[in-house]
Amino acid sequence: MKKAYLVADNIISPLGFSTEANLENLRANNTGINRVDNKTIYEEPFYGAVINNDLLSSSLEIVSNNVEYSKLEKMMLLSISKLLSENPSLDIKKSGIIISTTKGNINALCSNSETKAYLGSIAETIKDYFDLDSEPIVLSNACISGGLALAIAKRMIQTGEYEDMIVVGGDLLSEFTLSGFFSFQAVSPAPCKPFCKNRTGISLGEAAAVAWLSSNPKNVKGKAIQITGDASANDANHISGPSRTGEGLFISISKALKEAGINNTQIDFITAHGTATPFNDEMEAIAFNRAGLQNVPVNSLKGYYGHTLGASALIESIIARHCLMNDEIFASLGFEELGVSQPINIIKKNESKSLRRVLKTASGFGGCNVALVIEKVSL
Repeated sequence: MKKAYLVADNIISPLGFSTEANLENLRANNTGINRVDNKTIYEEPFYGAVINNDLLSSSLEIVSNNVEYSKLEKMMLLSISKLLSENPSLDIKKSGIIISTTKGNINALCSNSETKAYLGSIAETIKDYFDLDSEPIVLSNACISGGLALAIAKRMIQTGEYEDMIVVGGDLLSEFTLSGFFSFQAVSPAPCKPFCKNRTGISLGEAAAVAWLSSNPKNVKGKAIQITGDASANDANHISGPSRTGEGLFISISKALKEAGINNTQIDFITAHGTATPFNDEMEAIAFNRAGLQNVPVNSLKGYYGHTLGASALIESIIARHCLMNDEIFASLGFEELGVSQPINIIKKNESKSLRRVLKTASGFGGCNVALVIEKVSL
């Protein structure tokens, strides 16, 4: 069976418009979450991670001067364009493309361009911009979308449908998403603190990212990083509340480890979903304990990015790739004291650490869960 290597990537976020810029800010433990007082996003001030519109537009002018693109489209087009410019051997017209997003151009509902609110409009924009023969696939499955898109891309490579897959993900900070989380009384009045006893809720963010997966080892630059296992399971518990037993996540982890051909003692660290809400953090802690992973170092990157919805698991998988390549792990920003009932080993400071395998997990509304085993391999 063909192998799916993660060979290149790019991240557009408040921490920078390249993966390396994002890594430098993670190494400095800098957060992209700030107090936002912008009535075009939300009527009341809130804490979130927002991309600067002027910087985004000026950056996109390098590749396009079309001012009619939505902010999300600019983010995605810029990220893909950077990936292609840095990897001239990648032929986007011969690649499979998956777009992961939860709400897409949801802000279009407040304008005179309602058709842009359909998720398929982003696929049309990318198709037209890059002059593709067919529209990309759109995958929208709540907050596991980015991780599930990587899993589907891996499977499409394994079946021989494509040699190369491009996964692009993104979501916006919008009144729609903010009002939903405010209605749950789940938005933190300060930067979020995943798994911490002193956490006060979620912080939301916006970002776009892109990853190139390839079955051709000649495309690998430097150390080879492969997705060796994936699984997704739905716990069918509640529209917005996760299983109290972590059932869906536990199943996902167990099946991903099985496909990778490893056991729980062979995972070097976990990059968790970690939204800093009581139900999510507790569910993940229970699932990790059920899987025998309670002693494995674990972090959440939500303290840096906020929750970027359909982009979150993609960004966190990209960071995991670079952690494996650089043998480093990052602190779970904002963590002070354990605030879940089950013991887990939260990473409290950045460390250099010999790494071979990372487990990436994500969970979302509707009871969806995904787990990926990302591994440093020999060619």
